[in-house]
Formats: sequence, C-alpha cells, structure tokens
Amino acid sequence: MKNIRSLVYFRRISQVLFLLLFLFLLMETRLPQNVFLDYSQEIAGPRDIRLNYPVMFFFDMDPLTWLSTTLSTHKWLAGAGWALAVIGLTLFLGRFFCSFVCPFGTLHHAVGAVRPAVKGRRAASLNEKIPAQRLKYGLLVMVLASALLGLNLAGFFDPIALLFRSLAVSILPAMNIGIKEVFDAMAASDIKILNLISYGAEIIVSPVLGFGYPTYQTGFAIGLIVLVLLFLNRIRPRFWCRVLCPLGALLGFLSFKSPLDLEKDETRCTNCNKCMAACQGAASPRPGLKWEPAECVRCFNCQNVCPEDALSFRFIRREARKHAPDMGRRAVLTGLAAGISFPLLSRLDGQIHQASDPRLIRPPGSLTETRFLERCQRCGLCMKACPTNVIQPALGEAGIAGIWTPVLSMATGYCEYSCTLCGSVCPTGAIQLITGKEKISGPIRIGSAFVDRGRCLPWTENGACIVCEEVCPTSPKAVVFREADVAGFGTERLRLKQPYVNLRQCVGCGICQNKCPVKGTPAIRVIASGETRSPRNQILLIS
Repeated sequence: MKNIRSLVYFRRISQVLFLLLFLFLLMETRLPQNVFLDYSQEIAGPRDIRLNYPVMFFFDMDPLTWLSTTLSTHKWLAGAGWALAVIGLTLFLGRFFCSFVCPFGTLHHAVGAVRPAVKGRRAASLNEKIPAQRLKYGLLVMVLASALLGLNLAGFFDPIALLFRSLAVSILPAMNIGIKEVFDAMAASDIKILNLISYGAEIIVSPVLGFGYPTYQTGFAIGLIVLVLLFLNRIRPRFWCRVLCPLGALLGFLSFKSPLDLEKDETRCTNCNKCMAACQGAASPRPGLKWEPAECVRCFNCQNVCPEDALSFRFIRREARKHAPDMGRRAVLTGLAAGISFPLLSRLDGQIHQASDPRLIRPPGSLTETRFLERCQRCGLCMKACPTNVIQPALGEAGIAGIWTPVLSMATGYCEYSCTLCGSVCPTGAIQLITGKEKISGPIRIGSAFVDRGRCLPWTENGACIVCEEVCPTSPKAVVFREADVAGFGTERLRLKQPYVNLRQCVGCGICQNKCPVKGTPAIRVIASGETRSPRNQILLIS
C-alpha cells in the first residue's frame, strides 16, 4: 500500500512537471529577448535567428502526430525517436502517457478534481463505462483514413496540438490584452505610484507573456472550444480523454496487451465503490466488473484508495489478457466513412489542384498545397513564433481542408525579410527549414505585390506618397517610381512619383501593404500569384 501511494505521488509530481514544461516551452516560442532588444541589428545580421529551447519536444513525442504524418506522406517522419519511445513504453506499461505526461490530460484531471460537482455513489456512477467512449476510436479511424488519402486532420483533435493552438492564439493573447488594459489604466492614473508600478510590471511581464500584443482571427472560436472541453469535466470527469481523444484511443489500442494488469480479489471487496469514484478512465476497476485495460490511464488511484487491498497492479504474462478494446463496429465504420469522404469532399472547392485563392499566402518555405496539407498539424507553433504576427490561422483562405492552417495576413503584420523562424519550429516539415540567405538570395517568393491605381494617392492625383518604396527591403528595390506631371487643384501642376512593382524583385513580404497609409483597403496589396512553392500559380510576363 505504501509503494502504490508513493507511485501516485510520483504521478502527480510528473503531471505538474510536464505541464510546467509545456507552458515554459509555450512561453519560449517567441523571438528571444536578446534579439527583441536589438531587433534591427539581429534581424539583419549574418546569423539565422533560432529559438533557445526545443519547443517542438511535445510534438516530437506525440505518436499520433508521427503516425498521421507518416501515413499521409507515405514517408518515415524524421525525428521519430521520442514518439517510438512512447509507443514502446505504452506496449509495456499501458496508457501511462495520459496520466503521467499529457499536459491536456493534466488540465482535465485538475479541473475535475477542484471541488467536484458530485461525490460518493454519484461520483462512482459517473465513472462507469458508457457507450460514448467508443467515439474516440471512430475519430482515430477517421484521422488515420483521411491521412492515408492525403488530408491530415490529426491537428484538429490531437491533444498536444489542440492545447498549444488554443493557448497560443486565444488564451494568451486574451490575457495579454487584459493585462495591457490594466497597465494602460494605471499609467493614465493621476497617482504616480500606479504609473511607476505599471511601467515596472510591464517590464517584468513582457519577457514572460511575449513582447507586443498579437491578435489572431478565429481566436475566439478556438478559445471557446477548449474552454467548453474543460468545462465538460464538471459534468463527467475527463470527458475529453474518455470520449473524444484520438491519441488516447491510439494508446489504448496499443496497451490492451500490456503485461501491467489489474488483479482483483473479490473475496476482499466490500463494494464500497471508492475505486470507481477515484477512477480517471472509467475502466471498471471494481471487483466483479470486467476491467477495461484500453480505457485505464494507469493513474493507480483505484489501488491507492482501496481500504481492503482488493486491487493490485502486477506484471503478468500476455496470454492472460482477456479481450481487445471495445471499439464499436458502428464507431469504426462511421469513422472510416468520414475519413474517406472528407479528403474527397475537401477537393470540390478546387483550392488544392487549381490556382489558389489570391489570399492564400503561405509562410516562406511552405511545401506545395497538396504536400502542405499532408503534413500540417494546425498546431500554431509557427504563429506563436512569428515576430510580426503576420501568420494567422486560416478561415476561408485555404478552403475547408485548410481551416486553421497558417496563412499570411498583411493586415496584421508582414513577413520579415530575413526571418525564417516559422520553418525552424514546424514539427512535421510542412514549412521547410530554410536559412535567411536562401530566403533572400533564392529568392523565395511567397507572393507578388501590385498597385491599385484607383486607390494609390499619386495615381489618383491626390498627393505625394513614397511609403511603399521606402519600406521595401529588397535590393534593388522592388517598388520603383516614374515621375509624372499631373493636374493639381485649379491651374496647379504637380510632379508626382507614381509607384510600379518590379515582379522580378518582389518577394511578397507584404511590408508595403502593411505600412500603406491608405485606410480601409490598402493601395498596394500582395496576392499569392508568383509564389515559388507552386509552379502553376504564376504571373505570366509578356516581354
């Protein structure tokens, strides 16, 4: 009994440490502080900017990320060592990852444990196995079948990607905005001590939460989803883990023959139901019930709370395993049908194989659209790492298949000329790792700028403006001028510099669009045509 209590304490410590590690890596997925403090020098320096910590660690050890990407690309995903180690340990120990490592599982466990809504027999009844637990196996089959047909949906449901995306593009930005409003109110106060506190607090908080105040489209919906999932723990403990998590389904399928077995002594059991009330996986630990090894998350709570020592986890021979996971034929067939249908239906909008939406501008180093959707996990790592907030989760730009995949929105930022951070943090290679030199001298084009002469101030003869040329980072400049004599007001004649775009020099970075002073729709805009990742999506120049 003493040994199992120590193991439960160790599990709790492990949960806290891995959750803190996840949050630390999340916070560190941003421009390093030394670069931020000397931004102009560092960003234009000879060395490529890289993050200080392995922020992809949890994605590298995620078996679902590895398996779905391997199936969709039909290639072995590089860096699979951690994921294979988790799979190997799961075959031996069962679903230990869910209760010892998974940060999303830890959050669900914590939310359900804080002032539980029900206790005693009611809590035990909520921890009985329900048919809805088969749903996660249907989702797993759907994800894997869809991956085989070239559409990687794992990022929608994978707990690591879901949690990182939700925190990175919704929860943290919302916290940043709230804290900023508090600091601004303190700074505007007539009380000097509050002014000093606001300035000092911002200096302390910024390195932790990140510099600046990024915003993301669809951030509200992404945050609402994760909050609803966490709230469901108040209705049924670890609802996500039991009913919806495809990673848990994969680990459960791998663990049903684990030699770590729960032995039950029915002669000692008094039917107190303490084991059922403490069970985190609805795995039926009470003696007299058929234990569900694929549902058990190996939290060891049942053995720890049993007052009669009627339960014990022991290593036994594999031949003693009694049954396979209860996956449910309907759930599997429905998941298979959905997994086959989604990739085919997603191609009906023509976004993948035809010239794409002009708004579909992918980060530099992105693969062609078909190969990109095979790999992208929609995890939000590139969005969080981007120093200018230009990378956004897609809504309609990439069609139904590309929802929440990264796209560039010049309304919120621009692609820094020599920055390649997004490719350095992509866990699956959807955005290839490139150097700043490759990006500039290649050059790698992510799109092309064009001047809207109906809105441009010099072209509409409403005044002088040279902003787009001033901010253009290429050498020689992609934005050039031609002087023209135009009629001013009355008899006045003006000599204005009218901008043109040299498409051979333009890399599509979007800084011209982002800095254009024309409000509403900018007078110079970037479209995806001309991107080097797609030989078909080009602008034909007549010489």
